[in-house]
Amino acid sequence: MPLDFLTLMAVMAANLFMVSAVLPLIMGRDVSRAARAAQAALLLQAVAWAAFIASAVFWDQALSTLAVACHAVAQWALYRALEEWLGPRPLRWPLLALVVLAPLGYGLGYGHYAWRVGWSNSLLAVILCIVARATLYPRTPASLRWRSVLLGCLLAMAAFTLARGLLGAFTDQYPSFHTPHPVNLAAGLAANVSLMLSAVALLVAWRSEAEQKLRALAMTDALTGVLNRRGFTGQGEGLIAHAARHGLPLTALMLDLDHFKQVNDTHGHGTGDRALKLFARLLNDTCRSGDLIGRLGGEEFGVLMLHSAAPTVDSFDRRLRRRLRDASLAELGFALNYSAGVAALAPQETSLAALLARADAALYEAKSARGCLVAAP
Repeated sequence: MPLDFLTLMAVMAANLFMVSAVLPLIMGRDVSRAARAAQAALLLQAVAWAAFIASAVFWDQALSTLAVACHAVAQWALYRALEEWLGPRPLRWPLLALVVLAPLGYGLGYGHYAWRVGWSNSLLAVILCIVARATLYPRTPASLRWRSVLLGCLLAMAAFTLARGLLGAFTDQYPSFHTPHPVNLAAGLAANVSLMLSAVALLVAWRSEAEQKLRALAMTDALTGVLNRRGFTGQGEGLIAHAARHGLPLTALMLDLDHFKQVNDTHGHGTGDRALKLFARLLNDTCRSGDLIGRLGGEEFGVLMLHSAAPTVDSFDRRLRRRLRDASLAELGFALNYSAGVAALAPQETSLAALLARADAALYEAKSARGCLVAAP
């Protein structure tokens, strides 16, 4: 088979269809929106190249316009995947406008050869550059390796797409399917290599996302959604080191729901689980964004409050008790209360275990009276 542009495009379309078919099998059914968007991007690329090849045989205007539309929407899907993986990305609305304008201008100006070729390829090149920019400066932790591969692939495709657009718009040497033009062959080879490497990069990104989710699950209490003891201890060590290093006030709270065994015995374990989830939710709502919350076991919870002293903790305790009483009466049909022990980080103290031990001793004293807050010496 001769190495011409049509052969390269046919091979690339076949590869993309195979990758698009295999990806859902590799990733499974329960995947994130980012993974779904990445799958859609590759499938749309395959449809685009298939439509582009078919347009050489029949329905040229309709199929070539469809090809341009699928190319543009594929990049939008890839951009959405990057948004999910890396956080908000720049140039969102300009990109969306270009995704609409590229096929629209191509279809309306189809009768003018130089216009449709220059317009579609130039806009697709700009779209590729915007998506390439979206791989940079992540808002959430992400590996530089897969982002660098994807960046290089997108920029390479943008360069060859722009070159084809300039040839078509300003010269009479625009490479067709069967023209052995150097730009044509180079573009075909670059597209093949870039799209396959992009698929690999997306697989690595999905794997990194899956690993992050597994790590989060290992640190999270399955019932309440707050940190478990392991996660609370791990993040708490970092928080207490930060507070000790900068001389910041930090307070530890240990909280225990009162008469929780009686709740389980009287109302059943299902109601007990609802009570735990309610308490965790109210803790989240009452704490500030920088505070650390964890379920340390059973009905016992821990809170680390940075930049907090005794008056702040007293105010927090009053708000939480009021909210817990009102919400439990409304949602469970009976009032819940809790006992709490509080300990402030002492000067030169750097041990989270020692701080929690003092708060736990205060909690033990509070539980003897029930429904009160006791401060450790």
